[in-house]
Amino acid sequence: MINKISLLAFLSIGAIYYAQDASVIKNTAEVYSGSNFGGTAKFNSMAGSMGALGGDLSAITVNPAGTGVFITGDVSATLAVQGNKNNSNLFGNSFESSYNNTNLGQAGGVVSFETQNNSPWKFVNLAFNYSTKNIEDYVQTPGNSNIKDAVQYSDSNGNTVDDFLVYNGHAYDRTGTVSNLNVSLGGNYDNRIYLGAGLNFKSAELDQSDFFQLQLQNLGEYAYYNKQYTPYREASNGFSASVGVIGKLNNNIRLGAAIESPTFWNLTRTYVEYGFNTNNSVVSEVFDETRKLTTPMKLTLSGALVASKNFAVNVDYTLGLTKPKYKVQGPAEDQLNDYFSSDYKNISDLRIGAEYRLGGFRLRGGYGIEGNPFDTGSLQSFNSAGTSGSNSYNSLFIGKRQTLAGGLGYDFKSFYVDAGVQSITATYDNPFFGGDYAVTIDNGFSVTDGDGINNSTSIVSEVKNTRTNFFVTVGWKF
Repeated sequence: MINKISLLAFLSIGAIYYAQDASVIKNTAEVYSGSNFGGTAKFNSMAGSMGALGGDLSAITVNPAGTGVFITGDVSATLAVQGNKNNSNLFGNSFESSYNNTNLGQAGGVVSFETQNNSPWKFVNLAFNYSTKNIEDYVQTPGNSNIKDAVQYSDSNGNTVDDFLVYNGHAYDRTGTVSNLNVSLGGNYDNRIYLGAGLNFKSAELDQSDFFQLQLQNLGEYAYYNKQYTPYREASNGFSASVGVIGKLNNNIRLGAAIESPTFWNLTRTYVEYGFNTNNSVVSEVFDETRKLTTPMKLTLSGALVASKNFAVNVDYTLGLTKPKYKVQGPAEDQLNDYFSSDYKNISDLRIGAEYRLGGFRLRGGYGIEGNPFDTGSLQSFNSAGTSGSNSYNSLFIGKRQTLAGGLGYDFKSFYVDAGVQSITATYDNPFFGGDYAVTIDNGFSVTDGDGINNSTSIVSEVKNTRTNFFVTVGWKF
């Protein structure tokens, strides 16, 4: 089960495990390839489905043609309270963790210019919108006494003692935020066709750690092992462009389409690398590296039914047209690209949102479902008896996510206030333990397997993730 690392010494020989690191794969898909960066309470309470309706500062990130729908200036800001709960179950035992964060979820504005001289171009509008969300994710998994390996060590009298090294728990911790600044230009042609183009300036900052605990079964002493290249800090910037159109077929039916280019990311990481010194003891050193990543181009198709001035319903469907791809700098990027090429499915996201108006009151609701690009896969992993083998999994790394949303608002003519709530749930298979690890906190025991280990077999828990988000937006029309 556990083999001593034969060579590390800061030579990056752990690249093969780094390339297959579940957290790198997860972050590529969830943090960098995701399209949800937060937004207004109205946008979130309709599950982000406003592609053919427009007229909202966050909706322009889905379809920049929504910029052309505005007929007045508009500024708004949103307070976001984001809650995250994880329940990690391993062979019938589980740990649950939860936390909340409050931040500025959105701020933006649009300036609307009404044209003159009976031009068919009724309005030309310029908008900007900044949105952000927290990506904190803490998953703690319990131990299992069946996952163990026979070891030997010397007691105080120099006698050889037989014992077992037992897996005693794992923790994955990610903190940070992702944000998007969108600048868009839109126009209204004859109140029938709306066109728009936008630029997206994205950023991400995260800190991440990954460690497990091993315990000597008879002696009771334990040690913590950090995964190779962790903990680390990553700061990234990305850029994409988008264009879109919304057309009125008649007073009741609107259709929309938008395409966003791939996002071109520059990633800078500061990480810890472990190795052995001449005395065969684990030592560590901090390094920096940069990477370039291209995440998928996306197409969004939208349709809206405006049944009356009081009721409207919108449907958005987003499809990823390409796959994530790293610029090759060595074996790690090669293996990541091979994995995404063979095992990553193009993302798809379906959202439905509706709004009902009664005087100044607004009642909203929405539902969304986002597929998992890693539906199935096989891993060398342990079963409940501690036996290793090749096992198949149906929902790796992220899971299919479902969103239920709702909200209320009131329009005071010049001012408006909106509130919204979202519940986002997903269940996924969470692999860890496989790869290179090094001891970081030693409680005194010495074993023949040493202080650096390589695990060829993963442990996989089932994680149920529930995110509950609240949003309050205050806006002014001018």
